[in-house]
Amino acid sequence: MTQKRIFILNGHPAAESLTGSLADSYANAARKAGHQVRMTNLHDLQFDPDYGFGGYVNQKPLEPELEQVLQDLEWAEHVVVATPMWWGGLPAKLKGLFDRALLPGRAFDTRNTTKLGLPAPLLTDKTGHVLVLSDTPGFLFRLFYRNALIVQIQKQILEFVGIKPVKVTQFNGTSHPKAGAVEKWLAKAAKIGAQAV
Repeated sequence: MTQKRIFILNGHPAAESLTGSLADSYANAARKAGHQVRMTNLHDLQFDPDYGFGGYVNQKPLEPELEQVLQDLEWAEHVVVATPMWWGGLPAKLKGLFDRALLPGRAFDTRNTTKLGLPAPLLTDKTGHVLVLSDTPGFLFRLFYRNALIVQIQKQILEFVGIKPVKVTQFNGTSHPKAGAVEKWLAKAAKIGAQAV
């Protein structure tokens, strides 16, 4: 198996969470398998998540933590994001990280376009995996919400900047898990991590 450079972003804003435990399980298994791993916990980062009055011409300067996230994304060959679903979307601080850090010149190029007319992605030659935790059963997630969160993070964020393909693994019923479920989820995250997929 080819060894990879993996960047993992634990996208839960709390210091302790099931999301963080799954990210840790992935990271530990990936390291054991010989992959190079860098991991960032959203709760450790201090930055203003509001893009505010910034624009593509007059950009708000990046805090050191956001600059490090960008450097880790550029370094990585495989990017993993673990996130809960809150109110059908990403936690505000995680969305703020993407709003602030994924900017023209580093993540995409508005001066050059793809065949579809979209800005050219700059974080290319990378694959991705998203671990999504929610209470919503999978069939309702698809039927009622049309996988909106997955479309957002997979297509409109990660693949937009060039990280693709992006696989998604869902963990449902996470607020009140059934007996033994957490152990199974941790083992599943470890299996995925060992394979670096």
